[in-house]
Amino acid sequence: MLAASRAAISNLRIAQPRVATIRARKQFAGGSFCSRRWFTRKVNDLITRQVTERRQKLLEASGACQSPPYPGCNAERKPSRYGCIDPEKIPMIGEDIQFQGPCTPHHDQASEELVQMPPKSRLKRSAPDREESLSAKASSPACPPPPPPGGSGSENSKYIFGAIALTAGGLGLAYAMGLFDKNETLVEKAEPTSAEAVQPKKKTKLPFPASSKDLPSEVPYLLIGGGTASFAAFRAIKGHDAKAKVLVITNETEMPYMRPPLSKELWFNPEDKAQLEPLKFRQWNGVERSIYFEPDDFYMDPTKLMESPNGGVAIARGYEVQRIDVVNRKAILTDGTEIKYGECLLATGARPKNLPVFESAPLAVKERISMFKAVSDFEELTEKLSHGSKVAIIGGGFLGSELSCALAKCSEIRNKNFEVYQLFHEEGNMGKILPEYLSQWTTERVREEGVKVWPKIQVKAAEVQDKKLKLTLTDDSVLVVDHAIVAVGSEPNTDLAKTSNLETDPAMGGFVVDAELRARSHLYVAGDAACFFDPKLGRRRVEHHDHAVVSGRLAGENMVGLNKPYTHQSMFWSDLGPKIGYEAIGIIDSALPTVAVFAKANPPQTIPDTSEKLQAANAATVTTTASNGGESSILGNPNVVKAEQKPPAPTEEDKDDFNKGVIFYLKDEKVVGVLLWNVFNRIGTARRIVAQHTRYDDLNEVAKLFNLHERPEEPEAEEEEANK
Repeated sequence: MLAASRAAISNLRIAQPRVATIRARKQFAGGSFCSRRWFTRKVNDLITRQVTERRQKLLEASGACQSPPYPGCNAERKPSRYGCIDPEKIPMIGEDIQFQGPCTPHHDQASEELVQMPPKSRLKRSAPDREESLSAKASSPACPPPPPPGGSGSENSKYIFGAIALTAGGLGLAYAMGLFDKNETLVEKAEPTSAEAVQPKKKTKLPFPASSKDLPSEVPYLLIGGGTASFAAFRAIKGHDAKAKVLVITNETEMPYMRPPLSKELWFNPEDKAQLEPLKFRQWNGVERSIYFEPDDFYMDPTKLMESPNGGVAIARGYEVQRIDVVNRKAILTDGTEIKYGECLLATGARPKNLPVFESAPLAVKERISMFKAVSDFEELTEKLSHGSKVAIIGGGFLGSELSCALAKCSEIRNKNFEVYQLFHEEGNMGKILPEYLSQWTTERVREEGVKVWPKIQVKAAEVQDKKLKLTLTDDSVLVVDHAIVAVGSEPNTDLAKTSNLETDPAMGGFVVDAELRARSHLYVAGDAACFFDPKLGRRRVEHHDHAVVSGRLAGENMVGLNKPYTHQSMFWSDLGPKIGYEAIGIIDSALPTVAVFAKANPPQTIPDTSEKLQAANAATVTTTASNGGESSILGNPNVVKAEQKPPAPTEEDKDDFNKGVIFYLKDEKVVGVLLWNVFNRIGTARRIVAQHTRYDDLNEVAKLFNLHERPEEPEAEEEEANK
């Protein structure tokens, strides 16, 4: 029992207190049960001896006979009504009783009557009745054994008191460790609300098919990864080869789905809709759709793929490729299963980064820290926030800023009243892509959404205190929350590079591919994991949804033999609350020199030449290029704001100056990127400017192409296509 108690107590140290408590109780209950069995055997043995002693006395008084003890019985092997019993080998429950030597159980008529009685009748039969029966049968030739030697009351008392003390000690120890704490006990579930009553139970999704042996041993097209790039690739393959047989292998258990709504639109659903249809959202045009690209019946069963005369697309879920044999064109799974391919695509995507302070933290801290990338992460965070809490989002980039605004809006829509904190080390939100003045202006708008933004700060320590996550920051301040989400960027998943002898870029990461997205013969890479050559902008690696669509489509076309180079510039977009939405194309980096043109929100809908803030900033600042630091030809233009400027923070009178505009990113005085700030349906114009890759004397004139003073129009069909 002591061992069981120690095991129960040790479970209190594991990461999940509630599960540990339940497991500890079970083990403690097991220990208590063993103690009860031991105690019961001792008591039964004592009763047997007392009854035998009374019977012997009655027989001796009547002078009927003197029965010798059982053969082979002595002080160590004590007689009982079951024969000779070794006290160190007392049978446990479920064990057969072994009788020693020729000894047999003692039977008399009273015993036989007792055995033949129903269980309830045995209990009703009192001790005087039993003694009377024994007296009546004293003349029976079968004589009972004498009372065993050494059966004194003091010895029996030691066993009884020892069992009681052992049980009491275990109970006291369990109580001291809080096993009977009311806060941790299992309670009956309360009556579910109307929404909870109709909410379907979550099912654990298993790999499909159940065994990798059911997968085809050879396929014409093999896609590794089940994200957006793979979806675009197999759609392109089927578009050019209607009877193509495509096998997709993904380590997720979900069908292919789009990730952007996980950090935006899915959080805007009302409570009842979020319970019933948690993975559906409303698009910009008001149409509702699921995050899954296609319904389940669109895909084939992988076990029947090669038998289909018209081909199809099959998704093998829950499997991972360990190595690619490029020479023999084989993919080897982690369990050793080999699949031969004709053409193969690597679309392994990227995985979230973590911070060293959390990677080395205790397990209790790690349980209150999560990444955010997949559907499972969305479902986990939804569950944690279902009852209201404090959450910290660490990171000020795309994901961190989008998720912060979305959760703040969700708290308002669903009346959950949870607090959202955002921490990052940059000067403002989106500090790595926006000029500093615009980043700080964006931070103020994020605060207006209800997010508590803490810029220029980092986490230096983390611990669990009173079941809360305590974050110690670099300024020695402390933030206590219920949960924290790390959104500090991602890194390409290139695990296959080492096992398959594939080249990766040392600076940007990702698999090195050519302009046709080919890494080796018959092996292509698309999406976040591809470091590709851009004929206009040089070698690049992009982590955006639209790039996954564009590169996946191109890789699929080249897999059927089109041999097309990468020329189409992908775009990206983001929304931060109702006041900020932007689209961009090309190289967007705040480290580059920028030129921005903004429109006034108030009449006359233009930036006048007498704007004191812009004139003063342009007159005092020289725009330099990344190459030679020379003076730009647009110096002094009163209608532009440059990246090196640090104009005064916007006042209440002019804070709308940055509501709408266009920002040009320059390299060697050539436009390499364009960001449209609350300007929509103009991404095609921006793409043409980047494609020209030329130097402009007056970017203010170029900005007129975007019609900054017109009313916003609906997004282009291209953005709608990217979301399909």
